[in-house]
Amino acid sequence: MMTATLDPTDIALLKMLQTDASLTSKELSYKLNKSIATIHERVKRLKEQGYIQRVVAILDRKKINKSLIAFSQVLLNDHTAETLTTFEREIVKFPEVMECFQMTGMFDFLLRIATTDMEEYHLFYRKLGTLPKITSVQSFFVLSETKSNTEYPL
Repeated sequence: MMTATLDPTDIALLKMLQTDASLTSKELSYKLNKSIATIHERVKRLKEQGYIQRVVAILDRKKINKSLIAFSQVLLNDHTAETLTTFEREIVKFPEVMECFQMTGMFDFLLRIATTDMEEYHLFYRKLGTLPKITSVQSFFVLSETKSNTEYPL
């Protein structure tokens, strides 16, 4: 289990940084009643150990005109290592693809796609169709968003 080497202070730090990564070492130290140097070193260690992979800003997709979200299931016509690797190598080049997961079940990959509108999605779909070994693509479009969270429970 990954959390075995984390103590309560590490877990509290991770929880707070997941909620607001802009918190300074000074602010974190005040909230956790620890020295600024201690907090700085712990955050540095959590980054080095890979608990914190990167720090990003989460944008409002509607304000940047990416309001059409689709989830697309992709089925490949064979499952050789070469076919899977080729698909993965090519799909990451598509800027519309926000996430790509290899799945168990009826389809091989699940993609989360962000586009401006249906016309832009249609152009993406045509590009996707140029990839080799795709048997089918089934897409589902988001009507409303009830919950969207980037924080993992710790």
